[in-house]
Amino acid sequence: MSGSPARGPINLNRLVYFAAVVDTGSFTRAADSLGITKAVVSQQVAKLEDEVGCTLLVRTTRSVHPTDAGRSLHARCAVILREAADGFDELAQGAASPQGTLRITAPFDYGTYIVVPVVTEFTRRYPLCQVVLTLSDSKLDLQAIDLAIRVGWLADSSQQTRRIGSFQQCLVCAPSLARSVSRVRDPADLRELPFVANSSLPEPLVWRFVSTAGGQRTVRMQSSLAIDATPAVHEAVRAGAGLSVLPDYLVEADLASGRLRRVLPEWSSRSGGIHAVLPAARFRPAKVARFIELMVERNSPRAE
Repeated sequence: MSGSPARGPINLNRLVYFAAVVDTGSFTRAADSLGITKAVVSQQVAKLEDEVGCTLLVRTTRSVHPTDAGRSLHARCAVILREAADGFDELAQGAASPQGTLRITAPFDYGTYIVVPVVTEFTRRYPLCQVVLTLSDSKLDLQAIDLAIRVGWLADSSQQTRRIGSFQQCLVCAPSLARSVSRVRDPADLRELPFVANSSLPEPLVWRFVSTAGGQRTVRMQSSLAIDATPAVHEAVRAGAGLSVLPDYLVEADLASGRLRRVLPEWSSRSGGIHAVLPAARFRPAKVARFIELMVERNSPRAE
């Protein structure tokens, strides 16, 4: 059975030169429009004709016009080149104006209290964007998302990160425990009080405190209740189950309203960072950059 003759690979870049000649009606004008020499245009068109195996242009001393095959190819390559130009325009627009789907992951507690309001503001400002937010205390594969919000202390220094803020851990209790707490003068006294342990932490009962005067204490608490989710620990403390150490972003509203109280405010626990962790890439789409900017705005009172 016979078939079409075998054809080698075609250099699609040569379509640009061919289309320019047809559009301008001249090798000289095509060369001027492309900013190259007439010889290069002529050479590239000749190579294209060799590759497709037919004559595309009829050349005379005064004019150049396409053959039937040339007109057919020009009609198709004009569409191809226009689609390519539109594609590059879309890329340029996407680099300048946020659009498309933004995939984010964040810890459950920080994501619920801080990231969700920022996401809401982001979608209001940039209506061409959609956001998929995954709240999980597990670290997800960065290749499947645009950025991860990490709270605490980063173990992998090789990751591409942007510090967007910081947080302070606060020892707090409900007002119902005020009488018991009033007898506390030193972190060592905390051992005698009920403590709600966050069992999702590596060392839920061991806490280190530093005083404004420079003193240091390491205290092993006595757990009256252990819970494996920070928001649930927060609720238990507000209900009066005991003291606990919670991040400031989680308790700042309660402290302002008096629903929770600071315990030993002259002693502080270790502070931590809030980071945007990014997959490896040379360029960042505008949607990622704008969202990080909003996160920095939200954390600005604590940003460093």
